[in-house]
Amino acid sequence: MSATSENSRSEAGPLGADTTGLDQTRRKAVTSLSVLVPVYNEQYLVQTSLRRLQILAESPLLERVKIIVCDDGSSDGTAEALSSLRSALDIEDVDPKLSWTWLRHKKNSGKGAAIRTALEQADTELVVAHDADLEYHPSDLLPMVELFLSEEADAVFGSRFMSGGYKRALFFRHALGNKLLTFLCDLVCDLNLTDMETCYKMVRTDLLKSIPLESATFDVEPELAIKLSKRGARIFEVPISYSGRTYTEGKKIGWTDGVRALWAIAHYAFSDRIYVADEHGGEILERMNRAPRFNKWMADVVSPYLGDRVLEIGAGRGNLSLHFMPRTIYWATDVNPQYLDYLLTLRPTRPYMRVAYTDAEKFETFPREQGFDSVVCLNVVEHVPDDVGALRNIWSTLEPGGRAVILVPSGPNLFGTLDEVLGHCRRYTQEQLADVAQQAGFKVEEILKFNRPGVPAWWLNGRLLRRKTFGLAQIRLLNLLTPLFRLIDRWLPLPPLSIIAVLQKEGREQRSPEIEAATRSESGS
Repeated sequence: MSATSENSRSEAGPLGADTTGLDQTRRKAVTSLSVLVPVYNEQYLVQTSLRRLQILAESPLLERVKIIVCDDGSSDGTAEALSSLRSALDIEDVDPKLSWTWLRHKKNSGKGAAIRTALEQADTELVVAHDADLEYHPSDLLPMVELFLSEEADAVFGSRFMSGGYKRALFFRHALGNKLLTFLCDLVCDLNLTDMETCYKMVRTDLLKSIPLESATFDVEPELAIKLSKRGARIFEVPISYSGRTYTEGKKIGWTDGVRALWAIAHYAFSDRIYVADEHGGEILERMNRAPRFNKWMADVVSPYLGDRVLEIGAGRGNLSLHFMPRTIYWATDVNPQYLDYLLTLRPTRPYMRVAYTDAEKFETFPREQGFDSVVCLNVVEHVPDDVGALRNIWSTLEPGGRAVILVPSGPNLFGTLDEVLGHCRRYTQEQLADVAQQAGFKVEEILKFNRPGVPAWWLNGRLLRRKTFGLAQIRLLNLLTPLFRLIDRWLPLPPLSIIAVLQKEGREQRSPEIEAATRSESGS
């Protein structure tokens, strides 16, 4: 597959380090939208369909609209129709907040493939697909946009079966098949969607780009619904109108697409490939989250050492955070923007919770307005080159007498491919961890050994077989066996897979800001 692109822009910036900005609601007065239009053999309808999108520029809710058209290797006169429209738009007085990008596949690859190609050019806050026929009405996109502005939605689906819109009466058996597919998808997702197969699925762009879309054809619809659900997205539905067309009028979806959708629902029900590979190892960490009993075990070991005002560094998707809450104050922080966005969705029912970007190596990103009696930092310190500097930053943010709980991987001889792909700089001995903590100013209260049963599996996968991920079956087996592991852990004659240091900031006056700055400068943090 190949595509050519013109008139593409990018204005997305990196996530800022302001620790208060993320904790604010995402509600805004206006937003921006990219409309992805996959086109295949629609020479008679495509110009009218695209012209109808111009209504979006009239909305005060949208400060910018980018329409990205991908001709998916059409074999009729679609390419000529698009060229004619493009020439007309070049000489017309088009609203300046409306821009167009034109792409083309050399050969037909399917709707899902065309959406992936168009998505690469999206640089707005929201994105939605729009079919190139006349079955959907772009005016229905505006109530969907409004939900993002008022309800902090992650995704909004336009439902053809909710009351409120209108639809053309057609194809009873087709509608039954649609409802069956939606029912099966709902079983997998544990949602109550009314129209999984809808084309109008509006999603936050950064979220959608972080999801690996694999489907090439119409099975992209169940794939997207299932993966959004597995990512914990806040999904809403609104009624939309629908002017379906007959097969003689050009309708393309058929019974074979229904079979593909059934296969897709079954396939993605068991898949945990819901993160694009990134420097944070999110796709691997997500697989580890398939072992909730193991997470509960770790949380039960750590929780007794935490106070009432807690800062968590490296909270991820909050799988352990939820076990540590409620507390009087709980700050969940991370450096991964996708994790931070998800953590924000946990806040509405947890008024004591705060969310912030915090980099363990950069003290300026630590929360300043809150004093903490506890810092919990699990599987983070091994990722940073300057571990002493990171612990000094944690020391500095704690109140005198406060406590830090630090979990790191144990056993330098176990370092292998799994550590490399996770971005580990090192594994620790107990003596090494104690030395690093003392250099940072902490008193070592206790060092706990954790998860001896996990050592054989880690050695087998990371050292002997040199794998770069755990198999899903292994994770499920871990979850199944965790109650047994909890019972036998202390009795096994094996070294631990992890060690947990319970550290105290002894009750003395804080160092001056000048000394703190000098210390951080010397440590390179």
